Amino acid sequence: MITKDRSAMVEQNLGLVRSCAHRFRGRGIEYDDLYQAGCMGLVKATAAFDESRGVMFSTYAVPVILGEIRRLFRDGGTVKVSRSIKELGVKAARVREQLSTTLGRDAAISEVAEAMGKEPGEIAQALAATTPPVSLTAGEEEGGGQLDLPVDSPEELLSDILALKQAMERMEDRDRRLIILRYYQNQTQTQTAQELGMTQVQVSRREKKLMQYFRQELLE
Repeated sequence: MITKDRSAMVEQNLGLVRSCAHRFRGRGIEYDDLYQAGCMGLVKATAAFDESRGVMFSTYAVPVILGEIRRLFRDGGTVKVSRSIKELGVKAARVREQLSTTLGRDAAISEVAEAMGKEPGEIAQALAATTPPVSLTAGEEEGGGQLDLPVDSPEELLSDILALKQAMERMEDRDRRLIILRYYQNQTQTQTAQELGMTQVQVSRREKKLMQYFRQELLE
């Protein structure tokens, strides 16, 4: 069962879900479905997170969120959300809107849960499963055109770093060493070649292939 504090963690970390879901855009599954699967992963990560291990929540949550999204592809693109959770999410969203109007601020999940006579964890899961993703474009009634997003959120930056780390962990030792020498220690291709027992041409060709690998892992 998710406590009130962990319900708040779900709300505060939905940016991680948006960032992770965005990575899988254009791969044959609608963004809304990717986002819902990611929300399920966030709820699972929140419920299982152990602060005593000394790991940041976002560091723990991102792989869990990505795992749920990848499971979506294995399951053929179907988000398995029960009708009862969907119905509860719709009701909770209405109650939250009413409370927010009354309070003059966004109502917390714990307040929505109390008003509905439910556990905060139950409401957090229902809202996470039914919350629509934030659109990057506005409709004509909102003024039209694309929204300006000049600065990446901290959650997106963190997920990029974690995804890069995971991609490097899957590489062979020499390839990983090549990337470290070139991009972390700022060595030239000639210096890198000397360190790895390769020629400069070999380093150049391998580096290009590794950049293609990173594009596939991080951008597509």
